[in-house]
Amino acid sequence: MQYERLEKDVAAVKNDISALTDQITDALNAFAGSAGKQARRGLKEARANADSTYDDLYERGSAMMDSAYGAASSLEESLEDTITQRPLATVGIALGIGFLIGAAWRR
Repeated sequence: MQYERLEKDVAAVKNDISALTDQITDALNAFAGSAGKQARRGLKEARANADSTYDDLYERGSAMMDSAYGAASSLEESLEDTITQRPLATVGIALGIGFLIGAAWRR
């Protein structure tokens, strides 16, 4: 009799442990699902922010390149005009700059 009661108690404990295990598993699965959703949402937001930042940087870089190209073209035109209008002065300035660079190089 004592033995049968002990077997019933052990069986009840096993059933309780099994039910508790199922509850814990369900809770962990729900938590993992929620965490997965949050992670996916965060990833989407991060991608959107990265795309926006990339677009901004691309636009700024393009604007800077256009500006630099315009400045270089303007400088080139100015130099051509100066060389055409004053060729002797241009040669003299170039010789003077070359002399200064040579003198600085020797030191």
